[in-house]
Amino acid sequence: MKLSIQRETLLRPLQVVSSVVERRQTLPVLSNVLLNSRNNTLTLTGTDLEVEMIARASLDHGAEEGETTLPARKVLDICRALPEDATIKLTINDDKAIIRSGRSRFTLSCLPASDFPNIEPIASPYEFSISQSAVRDLIEQTQFSMAQQDVRYYLNGLMLEITNNLLKAVATDGHRLAISEIQTDIDVSDNRQLIIPRKGVIELARLLEDTEAEIRIQVGDNHIKVDFPDISFTSKLIDGKFPDYQQVIPSSPTKVITCDRHALYQAFARASVLSNEKYRGMRIQLSENLLKATVHNPEQEEAEEEIEVQYKGEEFEIGFNVSYFIDALAAIKTDSVQVHFIDANHSCLLNGVGDQASKYVIMPMRL
Repeated sequence: MKLSIQRETLLRPLQVVSSVVERRQTLPVLSNVLLNSRNNTLTLTGTDLEVEMIARASLDHGAEEGETTLPARKVLDICRALPEDATIKLTINDDKAIIRSGRSRFTLSCLPASDFPNIEPIASPYEFSISQSAVRDLIEQTQFSMAQQDVRYYLNGLMLEITNNLLKAVATDGHRLAISEIQTDIDVSDNRQLIIPRKGVIELARLLEDTEAEIRIQVGDNHIKVDFPDISFTSKLIDGKFPDYQQVIPSSPTKVITCDRHALYQAFARASVLSNEKYRGMRIQLSENLLKATVHNPEQEEAEEEIEVQYKGEEFEIGFNVSYFIDALAAIKTDSVQVHFIDANHSCLLNGVGDQASKYVIMPMRL
């Protein structure tokens, strides 16, 4: 196998596939990237057995066909260190790869391409097309609410719900919930729910751009595949039942405040500086047209913020994790925000004024 390629042509796909390769692997070949040269196209594949990334790059004419695997991090570091506009020449001899560029020469150990695991093609997938920006928005609005290493494994990911003309993303860690939906022209015979694992969500979010260019999504029983023009992303799905998220959305809140989103975000961000690093508790006191946020920590320090809000109703107070509020306020895109309360023992609901597509539920804390 012998090929020649420009540094910039190789660097982007190499960065894409290397992002899923873990540094510590049980199988040595999983630390490698698979290179396949066919029809003047170089296909690069990286996987950790949960997420697979495939990227393609054009080769100069006359490239020899063949395939091998090379250490992903080392090849990426070499490529980054070479000067811009450098030409890279790769030659494979048995179990050694020689990379030449100008007066630089590197010899790397290869592992056989036959050892590299491939995710099987999705059998009889459900397919649909959608714009990149739509999926990107869904993920950005919800992914921060995913659990991390929760024993309830089905919470360590993002749930996509596909129904007729509607695509919905839901994430929860058991203490907060984020929901976002978009209208689409999807046509399904039966509703589908699938849970994409945390790593898959993060890697997919990196690929998505704020563009109306469409991507093709295939959904199978155990995998989801997303096809970009030169990149294919495949992730295993979490096998589990997502909780009934509709039950935790406050159905009939009796107290509603409306205020400037940015002012509320800034006030909570300032107050959070003195919050308990472990529990992040914040007390909210509501009175007519005024919200007072108070934070204490074990060092007997205190922060207090007062914000003017639109509120008419009885005075009451409630405790929350201030970080959950900050995350939700950062995700909301409207200038004004509404917060809906029932009482001190029930969750609150946040949404942007005039925006019913994204909703955020936060459970209260006892302070």
